[in-house]
Amino acid sequence: MMFAVIAGGGKAGYSLGRLLHERGYEVAIIEQNRDRHRRLAQEFEHAVVLGDATEIFILERAGIGRADVVVAVTGDDEDNIIISQVAMHKYGVKKVIARVNNPENQEAFDILGVTNTVSPTNSLLSLVEHEMPSHKLVHLLNLRKENLEIVEIMLEAGSPIEGKRLDGINLPAGVLLISILRDSKALVPQGPTVLNAGDQVLAILEPGREDELARMFLKEQG
Repeated sequence: MMFAVIAGGGKAGYSLGRLLHERGYEVAIIEQNRDRHRRLAQEFEHAVVLGDATEIFILERAGIGRADVVVAVTGDDEDNIIISQVAMHKYGVKKVIARVNNPENQEAFDILGVTNTVSPTNSLLSLVEHEMPSHKLVHLLNLRKENLEIVEIMLEAGSPIEGKRLDGINLPAGVLLISILRDSKALVPQGPTVLNAGDQVLAILEPGREDELARMFLKEQG
């Protein structure tokens, strides 16, 4: 049975803990706020530990030494980085996931090797941009472990590849088209597929290739 240690008993930590518990997993939640700890203990009983998850003895009290996964979802990015690094480097936890509260701190997580991250703010931004009729290129998902990302781009009228077959264009190296949404229907892009203005295309690509992709799909600005 998988054992998960969750650092942070706020809404995210509580919801995750409850769902994992309902699915039969063993869970320990660390929460330093006494009132919140008391409420959590009413549901999770002895599976809730009171204390600061950046402190070694608190992590050990929660059972980090045998954890299969550690999830750091406190409201402080610095704490989430510390918890993640301790879990990975001191206790050898194979699966570590951290929440990024401020998207501006994402680079710090990346530099320090915390690659499995979730940023609610960035996710909401992507959804908002996706729904905006004027959106051109939207970042949907970062696959940091694989060093890839998934973007959506709308093919503009007057772009260099409008009306061309897929097998007749040279995509930038490190770019793969994976889906086309046309007239509310999803298409799997193949060689004979003709790219039309208004197509919403999903692409998987290496970071840094966005500008090359945009130059192909968007019309030149005069």
